[in-house]
Amino acid sequence: MNSPQRNTASKESGAEKATFIDYLKTWPLFLLPQHFLSSLIHWFMRIKHTGFKNFQINQFIKLFKVNMSEAEHENSSDFLDFNHFFTRQLKSDARIDKTGPNELCCPVDGAISELGGINDEQLIQAKGHQFGLKDLLAGDQTLTDTFRDGQFATIYLSPRDYHRIHMPIDGSLQEMLHVPGQLFGVNNASVKTIPRLFARNERVISLFDTPAGPMALIQVGAIFVSSIETTWQGVVTPPRRKQVQRWSYYDQEPTKMMKAQEMGRFNMGSTVVLLFAKNRIEWNQDLYPNLPVQLGQLLGNITHQ
Repeated sequence: MNSPQRNTASKESGAEKATFIDYLKTWPLFLLPQHFLSSLIHWFMRIKHTGFKNFQINQFIKLFKVNMSEAEHENSSDFLDFNHFFTRQLKSDARIDKTGPNELCCPVDGAISELGGINDEQLIQAKGHQFGLKDLLAGDQTLTDTFRDGQFATIYLSPRDYHRIHMPIDGSLQEMLHVPGQLFGVNNASVKTIPRLFARNERVISLFDTPAGPMALIQVGAIFVSSIETTWQGVVTPPRRKQVQRWSYYDQEPTKMMKAQEMGRFNMGSTVVLLFAKNRIEWNQDLYPNLPVQLGQLLGNITHQ
């Protein structure tokens, strides 16, 4: 068995241990009515009163220093409501796929949370925290076997980031799962302090067949993430369900998607987790925890086709 790939040396300094302040920031999340607040935000983001939504948008741009010069529409008055602003389209030349035919492109704007090898069924969440592959994949043993000892990357999207998600590689859609769960925050503090965070939160798992073999692209929800969408299904959540839902595309006309093509979006921000099978890809060695990344930059290389 190959040892799990890790980006080491000075790059590891980005993965810091949790502090007492981190715990103070996250313990209230266990007390909050997470789904109620997310439903409230879902309504709030879709208020179309011109003065109100323009005020929301302008204050958000100022608070988070959003770069509107790269957006297709730059003025608050151009958006129907806050949600349309939050999921704004970028100008056609704002992001360019800089990768070659046998390379993976970064699927989002954000920051690397962790990336490396899956050690049997264990993934690194943060320094001192691991979580199980089977838990992440809703207890599905077949999927767990598929990605055991493979590779993973976790990318966090902050509020200021572009919130559409694109394909890192060409792929044909095979299945999709909606996994109900909690809605803890997924910022730097909560990732370092809440055990099994990504396997506890609500998520949408999209499974593809790619030139690098099977790939899972997982959209992880969080508090105030009021909706998760895919381009082929539309809004997947809400409604929120109590049981895992599964959609199969094996017997349908293949849903083929090209590298860098949009595949989904977050209505409010969260995290993307990528999974690849064993000995199929290797990550760009220049990437490390907390490093900002952009859609289209080199994420990794295909090592076996």
